[in-house]
Amino acid sequence: HSHGHSHSHGHADINVSHSLADHKKEMLIIGITIAIYAFGIMYKGSDMIKLAIFIIAYIIIGKDVLLSAFKNILRGEVFDENFLMTIATVGAFAIGESPEAVAVMLFYQIGEFFQDYAVSRSKKSIADLMDIRPDYANLKINDEVLVFSPEEVELDDIIVIKPGERVPLDAVVTQGSSTVDTSALTGESIPRDIKPGDEILSGSININSVIEARVIRKYKESTASRILDLVENAASKKSKSEKFITRFARYYTPAVVVMAALLAIGGPLVTGDAFSQWISRALIFLVISCPCALVIS
Repeated sequence: HSHGHSHSHGHADINVSHSLADHKKEMLIIGITIAIYAFGIMYKGSDMIKLAIFIIAYIIIGKDVLLSAFKNILRGEVFDENFLMTIATVGAFAIGESPEAVAVMLFYQIGEFFQDYAVSRSKKSIADLMDIRPDYANLKINDEVLVFSPEEVELDDIIVIKPGERVPLDAVVTQGSSTVDTSALTGESIPRDIKPGDEILSGSININSVIEARVIRKYKESTASRILDLVENAASKKSKSEKFITRFARYYTPAVVVMAALLAIGGPLVTGDAFSQWISRALIFLVISCPCALVIS
């Protein structure tokens, strides 16, 4: 046996995008907006007050979108979904459809909220997964136990796993019986009893007593590294479609804005109807063409 010594402590730091506090805050903002919006719809008093109620709701729910649109315009990136949302909603106010303006922003933010929530949940589970990466293996060579990096361990080597340690490679127990926690791999919270002859998978944690085991798969083929590999590659495979969406938005948004402008200007010229009617149609077209509105509708 010639085993070199090299320790590699690889841990992927995945920052979980939105914390629970963020989600609670977003839910609160959505809740407050819905309450004000409902009050605005039921309010039967003067139109000015009704409009004021909707504007308050709109600012509460839409301030992030408006700020992003404004910042992006200053940066010279005019056409994105924030810009689309802003023109569509400000336009809705302009044609007197203030409930519509609030509703579009509200639905957009609810959609964004669910998307963020889903993303941060999957990131959290991936971050938990990263903990299954074993850092070292205790290798038994001629009755002495030495610490190696899991990559250097050969097939049929005997490894020693102490209580509280993570199983570094897939192996078969040769000596000792214990219980292992496999929750990181299978989600099963009840520890599994193991005895000589049982297979133990890398990434699980030994709980009770010292066991010795014979390695049956090298590190690359072992369960923990295969799972991590799948997870890491899943992220890189996804990027093509993400890039497509970004490219799509770059052309889609200006195209939609230009079409809306043509509707607003061309409509009255062709049909001789009032400008206000066609401007309102152009704005409805803008509202519907927001990607989120498409999905929701």
